[in-house]
Amino acid sequence: MSRENIENRLLEELNFIKKQLGEIKEHMVDIDTLLTAEEKEIVSKSFENEKNGKLIKFKDF
Repeated sequence: MSRENIENRLLEELNFIKKQLGEIKEHMVDIDTLLTAEEKEIVSKSFENEKNGKLIKFKDF
């Protein structure tokens, strides 16, 4: 293989990898949007407390 052919092949491979990385980034989940089981429980209890009028205003805290 000539040097030019090798360079062209490398550029094709790099472009293919770049395209794949772009697709992966599009489908990645933002880890900060996921809740742990403990966090889900806290949120659930917070909604219950709000519904039952058990919350206090921050300025009153």
